[in-house]
Amino acid sequence: MRPKLKMPSKKWVTRKESGNNHSEMNQRLNKRKVKDNVASVSARGILIFVNFLALLIFCGIFWKALPILSLVSLPELLFSSSWHPMKNEFGLFPFIIGTMAVTLLAMIISLPVCMLTSIYLSEYAKRRFREVSRFAIDILAGIPSVVYGLCGVLVIVPLVEFMGELIGVQTTGYSLLAGGIVLAVMVIPFIVSISMEVLRMVPEPYRESALALGATRWETVKYVVLKKARSGLIAATVLGFARAFGETMAVLMVVGNVAQIPTSLFDAAYPLPALIANNYGEVMSIPLYDAALMSAAFILMLVVTLFSLTAHYALLKVGKTIA
Repeated sequence: MRPKLKMPSKKWVTRKESGNNHSEMNQRLNKRKVKDNVASVSARGILIFVNFLALLIFCGIFWKALPILSLVSLPELLFSSSWHPMKNEFGLFPFIIGTMAVTLLAMIISLPVCMLTSIYLSEYAKRRFREVSRFAIDILAGIPSVVYGLCGVLVIVPLVEFMGELIGVQTTGYSLLAGGIVLAVMVIPFIVSISMEVLRMVPEPYRESALALGATRWETVKYVVLKKARSGLIAATVLGFARAFGETMAVLMVVGNVAQIPTSLFDAAYPLPALIANNYGEVMSIPLYDAALMSAAFILMLVVTLFSLTAHYALLKVGKTIA
């Protein structure tokens, strides 16, 4: 006799159980929607708070600078070279020129190093060496500015003084050149890190297509990779400029801090951040000193904000260019 086969028992789902499962699914979906809404509202609230905080800082500094702006015209404040706080003369022109000069000098020194380093690490270096180098670059970017300033005082200032003696220029070493070199060393890790990320964003098929057509490695980098990443590299440069423009402690320690318009690389200069850091303790004894320093701070914030917005716009164009 053949053994009887047991038919699998059918588990019938009642209408009541089906309704319970459906309600449980709806409850889970509702909980997920509530969590998503809470996360979205929280993130949006934090973003609004950060933007409001930046606007509040702008308004606060502008409010503190109003007393001097009501007494001195803006062109006179920006383009006057007379800085005599005891006589209520607050010309910011030497400090603006000093800031621009030391920042531009730092960018001129650092940009070739940054671009060549980024290209090598991104396109030529092996992966293991690239990772080790990126770790070292991150460490350099995290070193406090006062440490760079101390290294500048111990190494760069004597070197600049020796260079001045070689070419017959009398200098103490505390000069525009010393400030530019120290500032260049500080911004190099920052620009290199961003530039590497931008270059790695260029898809690999672009490189493979160029190499398949007979282009050399350098021709591929020059005509394909750099062209696609141009907006991002400009953004990295602009962000580096903004970073250098507002640097205080390291530049303050090596630039000389003399209120004059520098005429050579070996002359002392006085950037705006150093002016604020050195003199803010005297604002209680001299009328309008507080407002003059706040106007300098407002100029710094305005320039840094404009350059940051420009860099942000350039970074937005990177994705469109690569796509």
